[in-house]
Amino acid sequence: MVGGLVDELVDGVMNRRVRIEIGESRSRDARRAQRSASVPACAALLAIAALACGPEYPIVMECSDRDGIHAVCGMQNPEDLALLADGRTLIVSQFGAMDGSKPGNLALLDLESEKTTIVFRGSPDVAAPAPAGGDSLWGQADCPGPPTPAFSPHGIDLAPLPDGSLRLLVVNHGGREAIEFFAVAHTDGATGITWRGCAVPPPGTYMNDVVNLPDGGLLATHMMDKESETLGIIRASLGFDTGFVYEWQPVSGFRKVPGTDAPFPNGIELSADGREIYLNAYSGGEVRRIDRETGEILARASIPSPDNLSWAQDGRLLVASHRGGIRDQMACMGIEAGACPMAFAIVALDPTTLEGGPIFENAGPPMGAGTVALDVGDELVIGSFASDRVIRVKPQD
Repeated sequence: MVGGLVDELVDGVMNRRVRIEIGESRSRDARRAQRSASVPACAALLAIAALACGPEYPIVMECSDRDGIHAVCGMQNPEDLALLADGRTLIVSQFGAMDGSKPGNLALLDLESEKTTIVFRGSPDVAAPAPAGGDSLWGQADCPGPPTPAFSPHGIDLAPLPDGSLRLLVVNHGGREAIEFFAVAHTDGATGITWRGCAVPPPGTYMNDVVNLPDGGLLATHMMDKESETLGIIRASLGFDTGFVYEWQPVSGFRKVPGTDAPFPNGIELSADGREIYLNAYSGGEVRRIDRETGEILARASIPSPDNLSWAQDGRLLVASHRGGIRDQMACMGIEAGACPMAFAIVALDPTTLEGGPIFENAGPPMGAGTVALDVGDELVIGSFASDRVIRVKPQD
């Protein structure tokens, strides 16, 4: 996969077919005007070298505990996690493929029994039928219907609605690029997840993560143009802005949030009052705290390849940070079994200053490539985009 991409990029550079939009706003009248410039061959080749070079680690096949890290086996790429109020049940986004070529599912993980149960896979045997009548839909009124069997979940977010019901938002790449809406019922130890609608973003959108807004809307990160993925990877690796954050509201639909342009926007979180956005600029190596109304960047933290965000019990922000190169990341996307060994860290940040440091680090067995950490009880539960397991660890601080 990587070798073919590198060959394609080299061919593009040598034939001067790889171009990057570097438009700058010069005035209000010219705000929409952009100018194109060829990427200097040396800079583009450096970006290609980043794709082609880097350490290779053997895939971790054995699923067993190691060095105080407990592995929970038998999963499919548990990319994102959400905790129910009982403190023991996790909703797991079991990732398929970012391009939608491989299906995934939503599952429940019971932390006491460590049993995983698939509850939604977008196929008739487990998928709930569409709600009757447009008024019962939680997403846009013209949502085309439930996900197909190609359903491939990515980022998820669970939050209560004003009436007390639980709403799960799921980024879906399979069959369509959309935010899927689910109702979550958790009573007497039983959990039910029912599809309730969707919101389909503008053409070319390529989403990663999502977060509920207090008023019933949502925010979602748009990584780059879906129709120009190869070019987007090059631009992001060179530090160019490739995406931004969308806000969706039931009446007005999707709009771009000011001040959120970034190189490959990834994880997103929100302050309790809904006024501030925490955004991971994955290829920019930054976590940003942004005023949602004005777009002003209030604080920055330099964090290598920050993936997902979550809240710790003590109010700090937990960031999953990848410490491998682009080649490591792309190689791990193609694994069919075992776990990606790529080095990663979980970093805890003060939500105001964004100061902090790692509270857990690992490379190799029993799992690498951590994408999210949930603070549960006295431990962290960590998922990965390329793994057949999650791990449970004690934080180091």
